[in-house]
Amino acid sequence: MSQPIKVEKTVTINKPAEELYRFWHNFGNLPRFMKHLKDVKVHNNKRSHWITSAPLGGSVEWDADIIEDRENELIAWTSVAGADVDNSGSVHFQPAPGDRGTEVKVVTEYNPPGGAIGAGIAKLFGEEPEQQIGDDLRRFKMMMEAGEIATTEGQPRGK
Repeated sequence: MSQPIKVEKTVTINKPAEELYRFWHNFGNLPRFMKHLKDVKVHNNKRSHWITSAPLGGSVEWDADIIEDRENELIAWTSVAGADVDNSGSVHFQPAPGDRGTEVKVVTEYNPPGGAIGAGIAKLFGEEPEQQIGDDLRRFKMMMEAGEIATTEGQPRGK
């Protein structure tokens, strides 16, 4: 049995916890800033279906249940039996020190398909979970503070 991979990332966003929690809790918003997330369909107030892109143009799917939900503070979830990738995690919203907005902390844990080999293959394709979650959180911050995500896609490269 392979060791689960755990990733923890935090970003401070200059917005109230209530606004960030509300946006995140509408899971249909998540693909707007999570680059590898293709779609989230919410079945009811507990269960949702997630589709994410995988190496070589494939996709990975699973159902997840919310296991804890504290308004403006925490959303925690776990995948249900039969998931392509067993995973669980949480997102925490807490006031940042010095009245500087809200600290958003994402903790996620998953068992990569194929164990350590699967994780090695994922890295080969640039799907590095720690980097990915950090990038996703930076895009979330830009979207919430500026109302859009700045990108360099489609722009000419400088020499």
